Amino acid sequence: MKYIIIVLSAAVICVLIFAAVELFRRKFYNLIDRRIERFQSELIEKQVNEIQNMYRQVRGWRHDYRNHIQNMKILLSENNYAKLDSYLDELAEDFNTVDTVIKTGNVMADAVLNSKLSVAEKLDIKTTVKVQIPSDIPLTDVELCAVLGNLLDNAAEACEKLDVKERFLRVYISKIKGQFYISVQNAAGRINKIDGVYRSTKEGEHGYGLFRIDRIAKKYGGYVNRQNEESVFATEIMLPMKNAA
Repeated sequence: MKYIIIVLSAAVICVLIFAAVELFRRKFYNLIDRRIERFQSELIEKQVNEIQNMYRQVRGWRHDYRNHIQNMKILLSENNYAKLDSYLDELAEDFNTVDTVIKTGNVMADAVLNSKLSVAEKLDIKTTVKVQIPSDIPLTDVELCAVLGNLLDNAAEACEKLDVKERFLRVYISKIKGQFYISVQNAAGRINKIDGVYRSTKEGEHGYGLFRIDRIAKKYGGYVNRQNEESVFATEIMLPMKNAA
């Protein structure tokens, strides 16, 4: 009888321990989910502000369009071709600063990429971009923007810490052999890597961007490869396409 009581007590203790561990695990992941949600909300708000600023520039240029036309007509009527040529050069340079230079076929991606690359340009980061986004990618628009926003924000922040001459950013996105492929390479200084896992070098509650990218890749059966070598940090993401065989 005593033996049975001991066995039952041990079983009850095991059940209680299991329940406590399970409760802790759920609370832990709920906490992580809430922090990621907050992080993503802040990221999306930042992206919206950047895009709105870009569109304000475009609207401002369009607002001045009629005045520019009138000024050029006046110069033309005066046969002042030298000044007209100079005026056109100034307009072309001004227009290049607000024109969307990346056209991927995905409106949301265009908005994020152009706003982030505009920020990179202001930071004197030399950029090389080749992007083509198929219509049948597995990601939702929100997920795609989250991935691109996180990757480009991290790249720009890493470059900003370096001398201007060392800053560069390379972005390549396309469909390769039935996979949606994203590659981002950037100049980097100190790399924070613990037990083979890359960590954010920023203080406070950061690093959720990396976690978010990993979770999205896992959701669609893809993978993320991060590498650093000779002051270069590279991230590759491969995701099966919807219609992949």
